[in-house]
Amino acid sequence: MQPNYEKLRIWQEAMALTLKLYEVSSKFPRSETFGLTSQLRRAASSVPLNIAEGSGRGKKEFVHFLTMSATSINEVLTVLQLALGLVYLTEEEHQLFRNHYLALMRQTQKLISNLRLKM
Repeated sequence: MQPNYEKLRIWQEAMALTLKLYEVSSKFPRSETFGLTSQLRRAASSVPLNIAEGSGRGKKEFVHFLTMSATSINEVLTVLQLALGLVYLTEEEHQLFRNHYLALMRQTQKLISNLRLKM
């Protein structure tokens, strides 16, 4: 039996982005293992984790967990900006991830709005 959250496009996209960020962040300097690398991975993985956890609850709680996912997206965007400034990412990598996370943010906000209308 497939859990319901796995059917959500927003969760699927968040998972795919998280896996890509893990791959890219593995190229960060070793000195960042417990710093920026860890922070980026924690924030990125928090997005699909919160979607999964919230989807198994009522609408009001799901909205809460989606809001936490949105705040994690903001954190990811900030860490990506830092990584760009420290030249751990190319401009192209940064822009690609930024665009994907901004699209994910729009989807998250739309889902929150739709759920609030049904409450």
